[in-house]
Amino acid sequence: MAALIWLVAGLLLAAAEMLTGDLTLLMLGGAALGTAGVTGAFDLPVWGQALVFALSTGLLFLGVRPMLRRKYSTPPPFATNADALPGKSALVLDKVTAQSGQVKLGGEVWTARPLDPVDVYDEGVTVYVMKIDGATAVVWKGP
Repeated sequence: MAALIWLVAGLLLAAAEMLTGDLTLLMLGGAALGTAGVTGAFDLPVWGQALVFALSTGLLFLGVRPMLRRKYSTPPPFATNADALPGKSALVLDKVTAQSGQVKLGGEVWTARPLDPVDVYDEGVTVYVMKIDGATAVVWKGP
């Protein structure tokens, strides 16, 4: 009977993990399922079941959970949206100064300002995006 209780608890905890996504309940559910297996095989007393559950939980939290978090918590392998723009070249459409300017970047027109506020880039010059600051491309002509 104890094995059945551990089995149900493990399945409920694993199912509840879908609500959190933190892998905590999944580790507890895995430990409960492991305890159900050991309890079913060896008919342990309550303190033995608690010990098996505690050891299983510790092993899963220290061994399995960090690996799963590393695997599933990594950022995308390539930059997207504004993160992908630094390093790209842009064509100056309207004179770029510290106060105003526009560049054509990836087929879109962006507001731009120079990396060094004293620089001025005239129309038709190719510049490089150093960073994106809000909706403004911070550009530099290079050497």
